[in-house]
Amino acid sequence: MIISHIIGGLGNQMFQYAAGRSRSLELGVPLLLHVADFADYGPHQGFQLDQVFGCDFRFAEESDIRRLLGWRGYRLARRVLRRKAAMALRGEKFVIEPYFDHWPGFSRVARDSYLAGYWQSEKYFRNIEDAIRRDFSFKAPLTGRNAEWASRIADSTSVSVHVRRGDYVANPKALAVHGLCGPDYYHSAVDRLVREFPAPEFFIFSDDIDWVREHLHIAQPCHYIDNNKGAGSYNDMHLMSLCRHHIIANSSFSWWGAWLNPRADKKVIAPKKWFADGRTVADLIPAGWTTL
Repeated sequence: MIISHIIGGLGNQMFQYAAGRSRSLELGVPLLLHVADFADYGPHQGFQLDQVFGCDFRFAEESDIRRLLGWRGYRLARRVLRRKAAMALRGEKFVIEPYFDHWPGFSRVARDSYLAGYWQSEKYFRNIEDAIRRDFSFKAPLTGRNAEWASRIADSTSVSVHVRRGDYVANPKALAVHGLCGPDYYHSAVDRLVREFPAPEFFIFSDDIDWVREHLHIAQPCHYIDNNKGAGSYNDMHLMSLCRHHIIANSSFSWWGAWLNPRADKKVIAPKKWFADGRTVADLIPAGWTTL
């Protein structure tokens, strides 16, 4: 079996699932999701994959992990083995993502493995793109105001614009890692799309929509989506995926909103500076997307 450790917000959960799903299909073994760490995880909305998507997810128990990893499967042992100093003790089956960029060694992961990491690259699952799109079919239809937004999106040259603030602003550690995409980035991206497409309409999504209304002034038709909060915030991703084109933030949430749009002619603009420390993101940004 392949067991994928799942943690983080919805976008991170999707990357972790997609990588594990790819390897499990290649090897012809089941994929189990280990979600126990959400029990004491505060940020975001907890584990959401089974709430949002209609896929039949299977879950790993602690006994499954111990059976797979032996002594390494105990929770305290797993915590210690995550440290670089303990790398030599991990064995073949306990697989820790070694660095942010795509890791070629993933293709050699054994048929009985526990995967821990974020795996934020399409290269981990591009070979099973159709299966991932099926698995990430939204479970519930859009209703009420979201159905109205979906209709307006379908009837226009729609562009999703995602402004991520939230924990990036409130949490100094998150801000130091990620930084923020400022108004200059969004204005440049809007200008690029206005030059390329006739009469675009911009559908703006944010976890701080009041700040956006006040500080991000776009001289084009704009719609501010402000009705999806808390546990229902995933509907923003659903609506993003229906748009024709995308301006994403340095956020896995809007990355997936753009990726789930299946149009071959879509234009996606992403920030060149994804991290505050300047780490390269060449493997994160799919071929064909534009960075500014």
